[in-house]
Amino acid sequence: MIKGVIFDFDGLIVDTETTWYEAFKEVFYESHYINIDLLGYSQCIGTGNDVLYNYFRELAGETVNCEMLEEHAAIRYETMMKTPILREGVKDYLDEAKQNNLKIALASSSSKSWVHKYLTQLNIMEYFEVINTQDDVSNIKPDPELYLKTLIDLGLSCEETIVFEDSLNGLSAAKQAGIRCVIVPNNVTKHLKFENFDERIDSMGEISLSELLKRIEQR
Repeated sequence: MIKGVIFDFDGLIVDTETTWYEAFKEVFYESHYINIDLLGYSQCIGTGNDVLYNYFRELAGETVNCEMLEEHAAIRYETMMKTPILREGVKDYLDEAKQNNLKIALASSSSKSWVHKYLTQLNIMEYFEVINTQDDVSNIKPDPELYLKTLIDLGLSCEETIVFEDSLNGLSAAKQAGIRCVIVPNNVTKHLKFENFDERIDSMGEISLSELLKRIEQR
């Protein structure tokens, strides 16, 4: 029986990923006249900046100033993301999970300050019993440590929990932790070849949480 749900953050609860892609794409072209390939960029989603920086070096050479690119992209990102909004159906899932007495957690490869900023702005902090970020572990996704720690903090087994993810790295982390995973891709990740997931939906607005969990448990 499913007793808990674990949500990723970036790209899943708020589609920060599409905005970051647009920001990096603009800055990279302006500085190097190189177009960032969506497929290549999307492989970097859900993990650390070291993977993204390696991708930039592949495109523009070892001398590319990744830190400067990120600084300029961050300015562009903040302009684009002035008013963050929840992805469709997220609030309904949180409300339904709470009404059904499910434990609710968040596991993100981003920093705690980043995640807390948005949860506070969106007024959804109170829903989460456990929040784990890169500040709480030694290894981030696709390593399973974030999810394994979250299971311990929730006091649940992998069989009692479902993960919601939008990226390949997140899916890999969840499956390595032995947890069933629902993929909810965003505009940047929807073209990726996801495999070994338990369900895939376009948004949380297309099916209720109860119906989704029932479908998974009946397998």
